[in-house]
This record gives sequence, structure tokens and C-alpha cells, in this order.
Amino acid sequence: MADYYELLGVSRSASPEEIKKAYRKRARELHPDANPNDSVAEEKFKQVAKAYETLSDPEARTRYDRFGEQGAAGGPNLGDMFNGGGLGDIFDAFFGGQGGPFGGRGGPSGPPRGQDLEVVADVAFEQAVFGATVPINVRTAVRCDDCGGSGAAEGTQPVTCSECNGRGQVQRVRQSLLGQMVTTSACPKCNGLGQVIASPCPTCKGEGRNITEKTYQVDIPAGVDTGSTLRLTGRGAAGPRGGGAGDLYVHIRVAAHERFTREGDDLIALLPVSIAQAALGTKFAMPTLDGEEEVVVPPGTQPGKEFVLRQRGVPRLQGRGRGDLRIVVKVEVPTKLTDAETELLRKFAEGRGETVTNEHGLFSRIKSAFS
Repeated sequence: MADYYELLGVSRSASPEEIKKAYRKRARELHPDANPNDSVAEEKFKQVAKAYETLSDPEARTRYDRFGEQGAAGGPNLGDMFNGGGLGDIFDAFFGGQGGPFGGRGGPSGPPRGQDLEVVADVAFEQAVFGATVPINVRTAVRCDDCGGSGAAEGTQPVTCSECNGRGQVQRVRQSLLGQMVTTSACPKCNGLGQVIASPCPTCKGEGRNITEKTYQVDIPAGVDTGSTLRLTGRGAAGPRGGGAGDLYVHIRVAAHERFTREGDDLIALLPVSIAQAALGTKFAMPTLDGEEEVVVPPGTQPGKEFVLRQRGVPRLQGRGRGDLRIVVKVEVPTKLTDAETELLRKFAEGRGETVTNEHGLFSRIKSAFS
């Protein structure tokens, strides 16, 4: 197998977050769903998964950096101290192959767990604020019903691997600068499962799972926002040959609202008012997500003035209560005036001693008559 760091496209000094990000990118590129009937991509996908499994585990990564792929599987042993035999072999001789007085000796860990999956859920603004249950469609691997997930054809069963005797692991002796060392790795014949299938299930071809479209009803908690991620344990792909299912990560994407914008747990809304309404005061029936509320605009209200409706915002995802609805006044200046309106405003300005242009006076009316 190629170098694990090269497979993921990261440097040997990459941080755990960089390794995780690189793995997700490579896994999406090489996933069998994105490359149907491409055996090369499928094999590469498996290699990338193996690389991430090793480099995401601090201890396994340290062993890999020091001893390579074989070392990552089990690390160096003290075989040189016992004429090439590992400590486990000593326990086998005295305890009947049980690996020691404290329990079994690292037998097969069973079928591998299925892959984690990711999907984007588009939710409406109100659904994100108040919570909802939405359907999520995902293409995933599910247990094969014909063989019950075993991978074996009807009337047959998986048999114990003859190469590793069901342990799922094999030991190899190699020479190093420190002497003779024993390393443990997954059995190549059974891929670490401890069992092989002589007669594969014709439906799943011995995988114990099939690819299909599945719909889940996902509970969206009140208060989520774009970028929130929900983890659904056990809703990912089923593992091969009866292995446990991975997890499903649902990334939330919230649609925009025609009236409200969101700022943390607060909602922001603009309240357009005219010059006269801002100067003389008025009342509005303001729509909110909870229904209409009366908003009183006092005389002399300035542009940008905020009115706050408490507890009319977004429920706090990690706490109690809700944010507020902040209503921002927007004074709208008319762009077109009748002659009568122009005359009234001019008199108003003159009364306040304010200088205004005479653009809309006699000259303007003469110009309009000839246009």
C-alpha cells in the first residue's frame, strides 16, 4: 500500500483536523456511489479508509511513523528476547491459547463497522426556528435480507479461516536494528474477520449488504442554523458481513426568509415608515413568527431606531428561553412628489428656516410643460 500520508494528500506533520478534512474529501471523491463499477476507485477508497483509520488514532499513528504499515497494526514485539516468539506465544503454551490469565488474546474484532455518511438537509426558516421533523433521503448500504447479513448463500455458513485459525490476525517475524521482531497484522485471507465464505450469497455477492435508497425522518431541534450538524448514531452504512452500522451526519442548511434575518438568537426586521409617520408618530401591526404585535412609533423617531420585542426571536439551542425580535426603523424618503406636496414641504422648510433647492418651482413647471 502507498504511504498513508500520500493517500490522504497531507504532510507528515498534519494536524488531526487536517487529516479528518482530507479524508472526507478523498472519501467523497472515491466513494463507490460516485464511481459505479470502478474497481480501481473502490480499491483506492478502501486504502484511504485504512489510512485514515490508522492516522486518526494517535497511538497507531505513532507506530506507523516509527515502524511503517506492519508496525501500525500491532507495533513491535519483544520476540528477540524469546528466540523469536512473542509474549503471546508464551501465554499460549501455558494457558491453552487463551493469551494469558487475564482474558483472550486479541482475536478477531469481528466484521468491520460500516462507513459514516453525510447528507445536507434543506429546512425552511420557520422549521429551523421552531423545530420540525423532515424526511432525509440517503443512498446507503443496508443488511442483505436474503442472507441476514452473513454473506453466505442459503443453507451455508461462513467457515473458520484456515490461515489465521479464526483469530483474524497473523504474526510475522522480521529483522530490525533492534533484532528479531514480531508484528501482528490483519489476516490477508479473511481480511481480519476470522471467517471465509465458500458459497457467497448471490444477492450481495458475499458482502452481507446491498446499496439502496433509504428515507429517514429526522427531528430538527428548535434553534438550529445553517452549519449545524446532527449526528444520527447507527444510521450510516451497514458494515460488511453483519458489521455494525456507521453514523449519519446531517448538515443543516436554512432557507432565507422574506422578512426576517437572523443574528445569533435574535431576529432582525426592517420597519419602513414615511417622513410624516416618523415625525408625527404612528402605530403598526407588526407581523412576527408568533403572530401580529402592535408597535408604537413615537413622534420624532429617527432612522435606525430599534424597537425590541422580547422573547420573539429564536429558541436558544443550548439553553432556555428565546432571543428577541429587533425592529429597525427605516425612514423612506419619497422620490416623486406632486406640486401640492412640493409646496407643502417647501413651506414646512421655510417655517423651520431650512434652505432647500428651488428645483420644483416655476422654472421646473415651465421645463415640464415643454418636455
